[in-house]
Amino acid sequence: MKVLDLRCTHAHGFEGWFASNEAFETQLASGLVECPVCGDTAIVKLLSAPRLNLGNAKAPVEAAPAAPSQMPAQQLSPEARWMRAVREVIAKTEDVGDRFAEEARKMHYGEAEERGIRGQATPEQTEALLDEGIAVMPLPIPAALKETLQ
Repeated sequence: MKVLDLRCTHAHGFEGWFASNEAFETQLASGLVECPVCGDTAIVKLLSAPRLNLGNAKAPVEAAPAAPSQMPAQQLSPEARWMRAVREVIAKTEDVGDRFAEEARKMHYGEAEERGIRGQATPEQTEALLDEGIAVMPLPIPAALKETLQ
């Protein structure tokens, strides 16, 4: 198993696990390797130091690092904190798709029960909502988070 340090053109760093360097190159060429933050497929492999076992000395046993979902937010990278926040928004909101502007207006004017929603709106729709005093915020969601995580 090869664990590679990767970076997209937007300077988001992340880790990728591959069966071999050839598997990484094949997946990269096929556009299957993408940034988990922004979905960019222009990925480069960063240099990383190999681990060398020299001699019979045993390395000290270290406690396994906590999973990112269990780590305090201040210990996470900015990208990991952002991904955690996006996952929380996804978990606590209803996806109304392209009906976002319509649903936001209904809630604002008391025609529908208020609830957390997310969806798509054009820049024009967003500007119109803001002009009406309806608070909205863009939140790009990486494609990987829109699918079921394994």
